[in-house]
Amino acid sequence: MDEIIEKLKQLGLNSYEAKVYLALLKKYPITGYEVSQLSNVPQARAYDTLKTLEAMQIVTSNNEKPVKYTPIKPKELTKRYRRKIDSALDFLDKKLPNVKDNHNEPILHVSGYLPILDKLIEAIKNAKREIYIEIWAQDFKYLENHLLDAYNRGLNVKIVGYGEQFVSNFGAVFLHTGLRVMPSQAGQRYLFMTIDDEEGLFGEMFNPKTDDTNFIWTKNLEIVNLIKAFIAHDMCLIDIEQHFPEQLKYFYGAGLKKLRERVLS
Repeated sequence: MDEIIEKLKQLGLNSYEAKVYLALLKKYPITGYEVSQLSNVPQARAYDTLKTLEAMQIVTSNNEKPVKYTPIKPKELTKRYRRKIDSALDFLDKKLPNVKDNHNEPILHVSGYLPILDKLIEAIKNAKREIYIEIWAQDFKYLENHLLDAYNRGLNVKIVGYGEQFVSNFGAVFLHTGLRVMPSQAGQRYLFMTIDDEEGLFGEMFNPKTDDTNFIWTKNLEIVNLIKAFIAHDMCLIDIEQHFPEQLKYFYGAGLKKLRERVLS
């Protein structure tokens, strides 16, 4: 009997409800007092439990005095809960795969040059479709072979390269002259990378003031999209600068001075 009670509890009934239902299966219709005696449930709790089971449509009562109670048949009980469980599982099958779309993924902070390189290499190795990266020559040499492997696997690799020594013989490469609208500290190096529109990494590879590195990794799609947009915009500006250097100098002055003043002042 204890095993049956435990199984009924797994369906959502509490101990009193399970005991009252089993008592009614032994003998019905019976009064609340008789239910209490047969189930060993305190009389006051027995009446409360009968009202709950009535509301759950597991027990019915008549209009006689004293009121007598009757349980639904076991097959009806199991059939009802089977439908309920199947309905819940069908709903979860449809809805659970979509939960991730509305879930904000955590943001992980990574410090230290070697741990950051390890995280970058791990992301590159797991890439399946495309890699967008903006990187300095000093850091590129540590990732070059891994990026080349990704390129040879058929991935779309697009690179914004910083530094006079930057060279890459694979991928779509956009060489940055170092000219930026936003000022940056001399010697400071940033890296930006997105993987398959699903994973983003960015941060300082070197800060001359702190002699430190500080990086962020995330699968938050909003942030990933922002990182990719930043890299893509730099690619567009680099391409425009390379094809129309005189026109840009004419309109904005040397070093994009007029543009800087318009944007930042």
